[in-house]
Amino acid sequence: MSTLMVIAKEPLPGRVKTRLTPPFTPAEAAGLAEAALADTLDAVARTPAARRVLVLEGRPGPWLPPGFEVVPQVAGRLDERLAAAFAGCAGPALLIGMDTPQVTPELLEVDWSQRDAWFGPAVDGGFWALGLAAPDPALLLGVPMSVSETGAVQYGRLRAAGLRIGRLPVLRDVDTAEDARLVAAHAPAGAFAARLAGLTPAARR
Repeated sequence: MSTLMVIAKEPLPGRVKTRLTPPFTPAEAAGLAEAALADTLDAVARTPAARRVLVLEGRPGPWLPPGFEVVPQVAGRLDERLAAAFAGCAGPALLIGMDTPQVTPELLEVDWSQRDAWFGPAVDGGFWALGLAAPDPALLLGVPMSVSETGAVQYGRLRAAGLRIGRLPVLRDVDTAEDARLVAAHAPAGAFAARLAGLTPAARR
């Protein structure tokens, strides 16, 4: 049984999903971020795991379900924060972000018996999931984050280390209004889709 981690920011207006404004207001963008986080945490809560961890920048709110250990993010670049999250794990660990509310427990139930790592690429060139059977922070430190080659560089690190890598499906992060529309259409029963549907038609276009 592995550790499942979600790295996230407290969904506060002006602090999250700033690329959604416009067409959404900062408050609407924060509401969408909260719904995305709620869907993500729900999927993790329904996935078998020995430990569930929220690696959080900010404070937990009513969107946090029971059964999660909350660990504050360290200061520094994103690669340093991800590395620190893995450093806190003693065995197999899978980390995902809060930007893929379409994620399901089936996607997160990875098999470590013949894999040293799991990698979930994102449409934008990044990655939405990274799993390490033997967490090694050095595999993340120095990887350029939030650029189009992030996923390729991170995957190359895993290959260069000689790891047996399992590939997860490509998912779309919610960064733009178009991303939000497409992700909501892919997972229409979730809190994210419901929150988006409740916004003004002009903002949803």
